[in-house]
Amino acid sequence: MTSTTRLTVAQALVRFLSVQYTERDGVRRRLIGATWGIFGHGNVAGLGQALIEYATAPDGETLPAMPFHQGRNEQSMVHAAVGYARQSNRLSAHAVTTSIGPGATNLVTGAALATINHLPVLLLPGDTFAGRPADPVLQQLEVPYAGDVSVNDCLRPVSRYFDRITRPEALIPAALNAMRVLSDPVETGAVTLALPQDVQAEAHDWPDEFFAERTWYVRRPAADPAELAAAARAVRAAQRPLIIAGGGVHHSRAEAALAEFASATGIPVASTQAGKGSLNHDHPQDVGGIGHTGTATADELARLADLVIGIGTRYTDFTTASHTLFERPGVRFLNLNIGAHDGHKLAGQPLIADARDGLTALARELGPDAYRVTESYIAEYREDKERWEQRVDACYEADEPDVRPTQPQVLGALDEIVDESDILINAAGSLPGDLHKLWRTRSFDQYHLEYGYSCMGYEIPAAIGVKLAAPDRPVWALVGDGTYLMMPTEIVTAVQEGIAIKVLLIQNHGYASIGGLSESVGGERFGTAYRHQADDGTYTGAPLPVDLAANAASLGMRVLRAKTVSDLREALAVARAADTPTCVYVETETADTVSGAPPAQAWWDVPVAATATRSSAVKARELYERHVSTRRRHL
Repeated sequence: MTSTTRLTVAQALVRFLSVQYTERDGVRRRLIGATWGIFGHGNVAGLGQALIEYATAPDGETLPAMPFHQGRNEQSMVHAAVGYARQSNRLSAHAVTTSIGPGATNLVTGAALATINHLPVLLLPGDTFAGRPADPVLQQLEVPYAGDVSVNDCLRPVSRYFDRITRPEALIPAALNAMRVLSDPVETGAVTLALPQDVQAEAHDWPDEFFAERTWYVRRPAADPAELAAAARAVRAAQRPLIIAGGGVHHSRAEAALAEFASATGIPVASTQAGKGSLNHDHPQDVGGIGHTGTATADELARLADLVIGIGTRYTDFTTASHTLFERPGVRFLNLNIGAHDGHKLAGQPLIADARDGLTALARELGPDAYRVTESYIAEYREDKERWEQRVDACYEADEPDVRPTQPQVLGALDEIVDESDILINAAGSLPGDLHKLWRTRSFDQYHLEYGYSCMGYEIPAAIGVKLAAPDRPVWALVGDGTYLMMPTEIVTAVQEGIAIKVLLIQNHGYASIGGLSESVGGERFGTAYRHQADDGTYTGAPLPVDLAANAASLGMRVLRAKTVSDLREALAVARAADTPTCVYVETETADTVSGAPPAQAWWDVPVAATATRSSAVKARELYERHVSTRRRHL
């Protein structure tokens, strides 16, 4: 007879999660490292009670405990979990539990971010009663044509796996499927198990095998021999190849394999936002970011490339400059990707494999000394890179240390004090463009840009998750005033748990990035500045008298105010050495002035009004039509 243990559904789930592991390359880690939660009537008596029981191992048992973190906002809890998962290289994740209703729907944005970026997070929202003892109950969405719909169904399109546990025994297959998807390098993203509040608290006799330790092996798929041979032929035929390193290089830990391949072949390597850091900035083959926010060096190479080798990239519109970047007639694409969906993009030659093992196999297929680009090509891109580095130096340099810094000068001051151990986190605003163009990465995981969803408010909670995964490293959340106001509340969590993140808060009085974009497309910066309303209804009055430094201090954070470049350098050094949560606040240029960084080196398609009476929109439309005419469909 199978032995059983009587537990509630919530208790069984927490116990199951505590003994799930991943393993890759012989390294074993807990799959679910901790649980975040905000409790309400949808989960307080179920998962809340279960987490109390398993906060420490029960008496007489060797079961691992389930650590718990108290959040302040459901969306930001997901962001923290995503930051932890990325820093853990997707081999370990966090779970997030919320009540029914608003708590559950607040998960949607974070779930979309996780899924778009292929980062694992387990969502455990409460749900309305499965038994329907009273109908409707508090926070129940009534759908006249379907009695089984709840607000949690909003999570279906942004989840890689979704299930609603309406009976205790249904938890077993659902939990196993959830772990399968979380640990799958192709399928991973947000996984949702909706838990009706009555079912959470219901007892059941569970087979003890359900609670045995289970290891989920993270696979490294090998390349198909025919695809590998075709890939090698494509490389041998190329005269001006260019590698685009995407986030898949990091997920695979293929950085060393890429460096070896690039050095052996001489092929230059550009990087997407997710792939930046695949090579250190001083590697001879590194040519910086590519696309709309990229460097002039990388974008010019892309325009003239006859073969584009995409490694672990999704080819987003920022990377391809909305399909206007790769101009050379007959340009072809070779796509090394673990997912077939991405491997076939741009009508490319697919090489479906793990990035690290695929690169190693391709190098072996080419053979030793069998292929190398010409020395003239190498000299060309190295000279171009040197010219770009001179532009970076000029942007970083502050001739007058006692004046207010530009945003690039803020980055330059930070650049002076960090080393390879520092981690920078950003997601939205004008900073992603400046960072992609200007930042000099010193380690493979220093540059943490969430640009799949570019979600304002991500940076501070993500920094907490990253710090939990890398407690001995300096972790910086780089935020503008716009993104800060979206979601600063997890500062309280950092203070409560003594998580010594560093927040670099840049005040420029508005949505600087969108303001510049608005101006370029004829929108005249309407509604993008943080200013009082003028008599004509536009936000063109005096800047708002907000004090974000005081706000951060009111949440318990130590705040250092910097008025000048000199102040900034001193404050950053103090913050880096701090062992408590610390914020450096600096005011830069206002939202209606440029940041000082080089302009975009490639186009990005943001449609412009086809008809308008205002001259700014008319001129913007003329320019838009010229750019649109250069768009290509690669077939």
